Amino acid sequence: MSANQVGQSSMRIRNMKELIFATNNPHKLREIRDLLGDNFKLNSLKDSDFFEDIPETGDTLEKNASQKANFIYKLFSRDVFADDTGLEIDALKGKPGVHSARYAGKEKNSAANTKRVIYELKNVRNRKARFRTVISLIINGKEHSFEGIVEGIILKSQHGQKGFGYDPVFQPSGYSQTFAEMELKQKNLISHRAIAFNKLVGFLKKGVY
Repeated sequence: MSANQVGQSSMRIRNMKELIFATNNPHKLREIRDLLGDNFKLNSLKDSDFFEDIPETGDTLEKNASQKANFIYKLFSRDVFADDTGLEIDALKGKPGVHSARYAGKEKNSAANTKRVIYELKNVRNRKARFRTVISLIINGKEHSFEGIVEGIILKSQHGQKGFGYDPVFQPSGYSQTFAEMELKQKNLISHRAIAFNKLVGFLKKGVY
């Protein structure tokens, strides 16, 4: 590497904007780091030496995402974003929604959550549902929100081993596979989280903040 290239690389590192992603989920971190590229340095809560639970007492995904982002922003005074995701089922009047992670109990047991959904939809003809992700970004003291939605149906039994959460019973519209049957690369092209993250990345890369 030439001296000029070294200088450019050092300048790029100095000018790199840092963000905290209010999560310790390695799958989410890897996905968003790939989307952001070399323009941003992304730190997890672990990178910030924070290992406590963040309060999530909101009654909507929007409120929860905002609450988590504001909690970390006030604690570290650094640019941050947080996300919250829910499965909304028409026949259950939008449930489990904001309570998706704890639908079967405070233990956040994904298998139990999925079994409860299957049981509650037993003999129900309307299987329509959607995954929805909301991201709250606080940057330069201003808060911005981004949303991603993917429509689909809930199957009567679980299919696939590649996903997590409700993925084995959620079949997105226009596809014959559940999220848990898809390769991660394919899922990331169409998922609710990918849609919301891409909106966030587009905003950050424009530098309109």
